[in-house]
Amino acid sequence: MESFKTIAIFNYDYEIVILKHLLEQEEIPYFFENEITLSVVPFYSAPLGGIKLKVHPNDFEQVQEILDNLNNPLRIV
Repeated sequence: MESFKTIAIFNYDYEIVILKHLLEQEEIPYFFENEITLSVVPFYSAPLGGIKLKVHPNDFEQVQEILDNLNNPLRIV
């Protein structure tokens, strides 16, 4: 896990629920730094720098694509 790098930062634990599911579906190894602490004491978000999504550098492109898809508005065709 030492080689894992931060790819995104979130302020609240509810922001990562769907992302966890998507990463597990794709079988991408990941972890969220500060997740447990901020779920117990959310006021520490700013001092701790938020909840940091960490992934292996080899998975950066795939995870960035997942993040981009989550940030795009819903498209109904």
